[in-house]
Amino acid sequence: MKKLIINCSKDAITQIPTTTGIYIFQSNKIPTYIGKSVNIRARLNSHFENAKIDAKEQSIIESSDKIEYIITDSEFKALLLESKYIQKYKPRYNVRWRDDKSFLYIKITIKDTYPKILITRREADKKALYFGPFSSVKIIRNILKEIRRVFPFCMQKNITSRACFYAKIHLCNPCPNVIEKTENSSEKTKLQIWYRKNIRGVIKVLDGSSELILKSLYDSLNKLKELEQYEDAIPVRESILRLERMITIRKFDEEVIEQYNQSERQLTALMQLLNKYLKLSTLLRIECYDMSTMTFENSTASMVVFTDGLSDKKEYKRFKIKSEAQSDFEMFDEVLRRRFKNKWQKPDLIVVDGGKPQVRVVQKILSDFNESIPLIGIAKRPDRLIIGDETLLTVKPPRHHPGFRLVQSLRDESHRFAKKYHLFLRGKTDGIMKG
Repeated sequence: MKKLIINCSKDAITQIPTTTGIYIFQSNKIPTYIGKSVNIRARLNSHFENAKIDAKEQSIIESSDKIEYIITDSEFKALLLESKYIQKYKPRYNVRWRDDKSFLYIKITIKDTYPKILITRREADKKALYFGPFSSVKIIRNILKEIRRVFPFCMQKNITSRACFYAKIHLCNPCPNVIEKTENSSEKTKLQIWYRKNIRGVIKVLDGSSELILKSLYDSLNKLKELEQYEDAIPVRESILRLERMITIRKFDEEVIEQYNQSERQLTALMQLLNKYLKLSTLLRIECYDMSTMTFENSTASMVVFTDGLSDKKEYKRFKIKSEAQSDFEMFDEVLRRRFKNKWQKPDLIVVDGGKPQVRVVQKILSDFNESIPLIGIAKRPDRLIIGDETLLTVKPPRHHPGFRLVQSLRDESHRFAKKYHLFLRGKTDGIMKG
């Protein structure tokens, strides 16, 4: 890996190559922000451009005097190096890592007979080994997916009576469920040693020691060839090819990284905007509600959830209006009451597609359920925010305000989801009538 340091200025960035690696903003040699990219120069340029409209980006640049950059062979190595450096230095502007609710780690329960590899948001178990932090579950899953092809492991929480699904496709091999059913004690011990060897391989990859593993695998392959044990050499050769492919991936998930960088900017901007009027401690979970109807037949509603500024589709809910509601207000009343009768995770902010009348309805429901959740509405023509406090203040942020764009994205996604269900129900009704 090649390390270099430049002055923190836009002119100096032209010295940086358009290659993969990590970059470290520094103030008096202390890291203030750490990031990674498949194109370091382009990413640093975006930091300077975003500083013109984003307070956090501006603070990063104004408080830094140097930028260190480290060139890596692949994005996979850059991902691991970035997480290691963030964990080591805990830079003040890597806010995603500093918020306990947003920590994402790979956890390995090394003290277990069959160590498990899990995704967690806490470093709570002192007996476990942790790698991270990482910026998204998707990135972690991609990392583990690649490693698992080289060193198979189990991700089941509990041992069951039969082999898991992944054992059938050789991604959990040997499977702990199979090992436990093995009656021959020497064979069982052999399989346990094999499984723990795989876990050690996973740990070495996550620790950045892939080259040492490759050397060991090549040594094993050469010995097997010398002994003419060609059948045993085949799986070793496959492991080498998979590991080489994994550590030389040029583009691991740059699109996801950029999505999270954008979501962080939008969340920060929305927090700054709304904290002028509402008491917000975090915006980890935002719920947005919208209704879809035509002559109040087959009326539907949607609850769309954004987690960490990104759509979280597994948390979406759709509602078929059960009452004979004849207005948006009645539908909002029914849906929000149904929502708060369920023990779903509470939101940090509620957004409703509507103006002051709709916001008043939701305020009444929150009061009935003794909930003090921050609330805003987004009204149309032109788009503007309605602050859900006593005054119902109207706020019209600049058109390209990052936080405002996030609320508009929530509104649009909620509208899409509600309309999709409404059209589905209408289609069923039309089919019955035609039949």
